[in-house]
Amino acid sequence: MKINVALGFTTLEEEIDNIALPIQGNIPQWLTGTLIRNGAAKFEVEKDSYNHWFDGLAMLHRFDFNQGKILYTNKFLRGSTYKESMIKGTVVYPEFATLPKTSMPSRILRNATGHFTDNASVNVAKIDNKYIALTETPPRVEFDPLSLRTLGRFSYGDKVKGHLTTVHPHYDYKNKQIFNYITKFSLISSYNIYSISEGSTKRKIISSVPVKHPSYMHSFGMTDNYIILTQFPLIVDHFRLLRTGSAVADNLKWRPERGTHFLIIDKISGKVIGKFECEPFFGFHHINCFEIDGNVVVDIDAYSDSTIVRSLYLEDLRQGDFLLPTPQIIRYHLQLGSNNVTTETIWEDFAEFPRLNYERCNGKAYNYVYGLNAKNSNGFPNRLVKFSTKNSYSNYWFMENNYPGEPIFIPSPENRVEDEGVVLSMILDTELGKTYLLILDVTSFTEIARAYLPFPVPFGSHGQYFP
Repeated sequence: MKINVALGFTTLEEEIDNIALPIQGNIPQWLTGTLIRNGAAKFEVEKDSYNHWFDGLAMLHRFDFNQGKILYTNKFLRGSTYKESMIKGTVVYPEFATLPKTSMPSRILRNATGHFTDNASVNVAKIDNKYIALTETPPRVEFDPLSLRTLGRFSYGDKVKGHLTTVHPHYDYKNKQIFNYITKFSLISSYNIYSISEGSTKRKIISSVPVKHPSYMHSFGMTDNYIILTQFPLIVDHFRLLRTGSAVADNLKWRPERGTHFLIIDKISGKVIGKFECEPFFGFHHINCFEIDGNVVVDIDAYSDSTIVRSLYLEDLRQGDFLLPTPQIIRYHLQLGSNNVTTETIWEDFAEFPRLNYERCNGKAYNYVYGLNAKNSNGFPNRLVKFSTKNSYSNYWFMENNYPGEPIFIPSPENRVEDEGVVLSMILDTELGKTYLLILDVTSFTEIARAYLPFPVPFGSHGQYFP
């Protein structure tokens, strides 16, 4: 079956400032904050084209909620990559799966001197009242959260170095610390796990874990006491990457014989207190991790292999004649002291781009997950889902030819129970040719409002709500 989603992978050039969106339905009066979404929006630079969904030039989208109204702004992230590309009229930096038309020595020099792309098109975060756009290369780009104007390269103010990082930092609300890690490639590479204390931008290395064959890991897990790295057997051939200056995707090798390895690192001492091995699988997103009876539970969207990475090239997606692999929701029980791993499927369907009531539940036992799901669409997400990890409950939002983006959970001010609040998702209506912001009541998972944008927005990646 052919799926017509090419509009979601078509360049959006138009930028607008602070327009009031027409609203159908009623927005809760308590919803007074800002949703900022990030994603690729420009897939060509004059006659050059980007190859992969992950590669397009970044655009930020701002939805400001106040007294039942929504003001919308969108802006390209004008970092060095964007500005140089516009001036030269060509792709200038290697992206995830796209190489510029520059010489190999030039690309190698850029790698050696730390000049990575700052096309930060994947997520956004806040560090010490500074708002930054994130991608998997080290550069972060600061922007003004009101105007979305790009402010320039963000500096942590430390000497931590590396080559590949994640766009999913975790926040420890109890200790008021951000946690993330960055992989440094070398003869013996290392996963450098760091924390950032509230009121600071400086990274403090809490653990440097040596690794001979570093894995490609898009996210990681965190509990009250531990950081969990899930080393999938999707290996980065970092020697070739550094030697040739080629794209990351061209240096990913699936090595199932290696199995998948969980590393558990103590957040305070930095010691690796557990190493676990299980069957090979791949995943982009950890759903949640928590501790129970002195052991660690890891919930993850688990693919049988890494085919999904190769399935997201733009040429295939635009043609619509594809079959995307879908993950399973697998719970891994890691028994500390014995290195035993047991697994269970906690839901029979799948939910990609999973979100939860983060402040209340991240790192703790929880129930509800919100995500993207597919119905008769060759695996391409075309409905939203809410499901329970504790029983067989699930609920869906679906409209024909309407394709949702990542659902973001916003708790109500009372936050009395885990599933009280709203879910926000950008929806592309391919028949109408427009995108709208959908607002669902979390408890019933039914629509309470929508707000139409004046144009279609390409499928984005991640976003955050800032109260």
